[in-house]
Amino acid sequence: MPLFIQLTLTGLTNGAILALAALGFVLIYKSSDVINFAQGEFLLIGAYVIFGLVAQFGVAWPLGMILTVLIAVALGIAVERLVLRPMIGEPIISVIMVTIGLASLLKAIVGAIWGTIPQAFPAFIPSAPVKILGASVGEDRLWAFVIAIAMLGLFNIFFTRSREGIAMRAVADDQQAALSMGISVKRIFAWAWSIAAVTASLGGMLVANIVGVSGELAGFGLRVFPVVILGGLDSIPGAIIGGIIIGLLESYTGGYIGEGLNQVLPFVVLIVILMVRPYGLFGQEIIERV
Repeated sequence: MPLFIQLTLTGLTNGAILALAALGFVLIYKSSDVINFAQGEFLLIGAYVIFGLVAQFGVAWPLGMILTVLIAVALGIAVERLVLRPMIGEPIISVIMVTIGLASLLKAIVGAIWGTIPQAFPAFIPSAPVKILGASVGEDRLWAFVIAIAMLGLFNIFFTRSREGIAMRAVADDQQAALSMGISVKRIFAWAWSIAAVTASLGGMLVANIVGVSGELAGFGLRVFPVVILGGLDSIPGAIIGGIIIGLLESYTGGYIGEGLNQVLPFVVLIVILMVRPYGLFGQEIIERV
């Protein structure tokens, strides 16, 4: 029983962080129909930027987090304006290849600035073990789960209550109708990429606080793909639920079976979902009549 509780809490933590990163992926797809293969590198940059500010330049944690978010916003806007906007109207495969190239470029920039050797992260969340129903869980994981859920809640309020959030939902549903209502689609695209960079950066901070900083963090971003395929490429609630499901599956498989199967299982789920329900659990099935 203690092992089950420990694995459950670990899975929930990982799932909440995955959901946070997947949220940005879904936003970009919903608003612009672009599949962003650089989402993992956004997460990597967020982790290394906060590491550089706090560990190398001695910036206080609160200020470092604010600066990291601002840098993420600037990165999202720059990518949308300089890389993706010129690709409007191009074949979808061309846009996908651009995001793959962007992922390689961002990873190379991180390697050139900080190197490729893993480094200890200056923890901003205590990591002392906490006993819960006989299971021992790191305090940092519990806080990471709470912070990730709080961020997801704030973003949900933004999408449902704020003017910009409602405009983003309108563009996601019908770009032509949104244009006719005076909504700037290009501005919404910039918002989507900025939020995607911010959510990934926040996820990067939380993951790095637990495992440290290294190029392997970009691999954590790759696990976003099974999450969004499972939940639905165009579903924000699906990204949250998909993240929790994948996080728990990874944790249970790693704890009870091991042998590296926890790294493979999410992609097995991805293949099965694509075969059985290509639009995901909560994705919208699009029917085209000709």
